[in-house]
Amino acid sequence: MNILETKNITKYFYSPVEFQVLKDISFSVRKGEFLSLMGKSGSGKSTLLYVLSTMDTQYKGDLYIDGKLLTKKNNDELAELRNNKIGFVFQFHYLLPEFSCLKNVMIPALKLGTFHPDEIEDKAMQKLELLGIKDQALKPASKLSGGQQQRVAIARALINDPQIIMCDEPTGNLDSKNTAIVLETFKELSKQYHQTIISVTHDEEFAQKSDRILEMVDGTITL
Repeated sequence: MNILETKNITKYFYSPVEFQVLKDISFSVRKGEFLSLMGKSGSGKSTLLYVLSTMDTQYKGDLYIDGKLLTKKNNDELAELRNNKIGFVFQFHYLLPEFSCLKNVMIPALKLGTFHPDEIEDKAMQKLELLGIKDQALKPASKLSGGQQQRVAIARALINDPQIIMCDEPTGNLDSKNTAIVLETFKELSKQYHQTIISVTHDEEFAQKSDRILEMVDGTITL
């Protein structure tokens, strides 16, 4: 079953000059698949990720998530979909340094408002345990190492049980030990929990351990 599909996605940048950054991109991603997007700087991979995540709507073509056409949906509809179905992990963790790890993880679920705060706290502790940092839950995020902070960021991305986790260079600032932890976590999420991982990466070793690699060259995908 496909969880995401694109049909003829095309995108231009218009400043400082007109430039076609995505060229007629069509592909699909299966539910529970761990996919890596690779390519040189300027190949269009991060731009494509932002289109797939619905944060960039200035494109031509069609984007489907969970069988629903999202192209031309309004901002409120797309924001609701992101909160419910998509988790985000970036190269920089973007944690609130003065908040505890636990509070940082809880924020997206509190914002969604589906569960009681006590239930959200229990769920956040479960996610921190999955990432091996439950013992750090009450520490301010600023007191953790970079690798630990990134694991908190992944726990935060998981709190609403998204169908898809979108990652932009998730191991770009990590040492080999923490990269291995993140990689194993992603593999577990895809295999055991059937969550789909779509990750932009420059890390060849990381990509080779995913289920599939899509290589981008000059705004196109070479399968």
